[in-house]
Amino acid sequence: MAGTGKSTIARTVAREYYDKGHLGASFFFSRGKGDISHAGKLFTTIAVQLAKKSPSLKSCICEAIKEHGDIASQGLHDQWVRLVLQPLSKINATSDLSPLILVIDALDECEGDGDIRVILQLLAAAQRLGTVLRIFLTSRPEIPIRHGFYQISETRHQEFVLHNISPSIVDHDIFVFLEHNLGIIRQERALAADWPGQETIKRLVQNAAGLFIWAATTCRFIADGKRFAGRRLSLILQSDASITAPEERLNEIYITILTNSISDEYDDEEKEEVYKMLKAILGTIIILYSPLSAVSLARLLYIPREDIGRAVDDLHSILVVPEDQCHPIRLHHPSFRDFLLDQQRCRDQHFLVNEKTAHEVLALNCLKLMNSCLKRDICEMHAPGVLTSEVDHSRVEERLRPEVQYACLYWVQHLQRSGAQLYDNDQAHTFLQKHFLHWLEALSLMQSMSRAVAMIRTLEKLLTVSFYLIIP
Repeated sequence: MAGTGKSTIARTVAREYYDKGHLGASFFFSRGKGDISHAGKLFTTIAVQLAKKSPSLKSCICEAIKEHGDIASQGLHDQWVRLVLQPLSKINATSDLSPLILVIDALDECEGDGDIRVILQLLAAAQRLGTVLRIFLTSRPEIPIRHGFYQISETRHQEFVLHNISPSIVDHDIFVFLEHNLGIIRQERALAADWPGQETIKRLVQNAAGLFIWAATTCRFIADGKRFAGRRLSLILQSDASITAPEERLNEIYITILTNSISDEYDDEEKEEVYKMLKAILGTIIILYSPLSAVSLARLLYIPREDIGRAVDDLHSILVVPEDQCHPIRLHHPSFRDFLLDQQRCRDQHFLVNEKTAHEVLALNCLKLMNSCLKRDICEMHAPGVLTSEVDHSRVEERLRPEVQYACLYWVQHLQRSGAQLYDNDQAHTFLQKHFLHWLEALSLMQSMSRAVAMIRTLEKLLTVSFYLIIP
């Protein structure tokens, strides 16, 4: 399945089959959101959910875990076969289980094209289970997805493309959506009883070009204007009527929102400063592997917290900005990330983000932060033999704040995505010479020691000259 609205549909399907007792498991990928942004936890998560469906299935999965204690660190193929396929095959043979539905949403949001292709091939193997398992998968039609399905026989899958739905049906649904949401705004702002009017809504439907995300973003933008809701609606209606491509419409609404966040009262020098600050903040938010709060972003970027708040204050229509600044800021929709990183779509250089540069800056900030925070016995236990499981969680959270934990977990990935190569005496080398053991201790306290091996192997691949870790 491909097209706008896929996540809503996936959640609806999952809820419907859950209510009927036929939902086996669900997994919703989301780029930049930690464990749900990559394939590492996909099949283990599915196995945990499947184990709750019946005692016999739970027994088979537990048996597999006992036989393969390191299954969580094994490859996707082994996890799928041992934790899902084989247990379901055993249950299928005894007819102990009703048909189950597996819902996987937004596969295109999974990081790693190779993993996407592997997942599709493994899911196709579920056909051997007969009717015991059916898989409902949603995705945008990205290249890895299309190529993955090309390699699967048409008899083993059925495609449903949202873009093939009659435009009149889509437009009607968008009209109803706009009419409802603008009606709420009319009531909240005590606007005229006939605001905005049927003809205006029809124009908005035409501007949406079939994109629900455009309609949703527009409604949020207008609502966020509060007493200036009418002015913001007029701003949207001033858009170029000659634009017909859906993606161009989405580009236009994003540029409109970003430009509107820059006050006309600033002089040219002040505007340039605001543009620079906004690009740095948005550039970080869209490439994060796990979302951070305004408080953590300020510490990680070495920017005053007030500047973070001011920068995102008028961007609620494209960002989820919690009132509590200790809660993470998120994107409303991943298309905003795609827009900011694509120079063909974001033609205003004030907002265009260079992905490699953003990753490099963030990697260096992570190193800077860890250099200033990490130390031996950071939780001050004064007991070298104490197990990490015995350390109070609140003590770990106090000594390793969210932004420090983020830096420990993801600095290597940001360095890799920046395209950087490691040299003797560069910042990464200097950090490892002084804080290698302190970094490992932090990962251990965070219950993430298993990630260290993969990160060290990644660092080895980035080496241009050999260097030796000097362990204190």
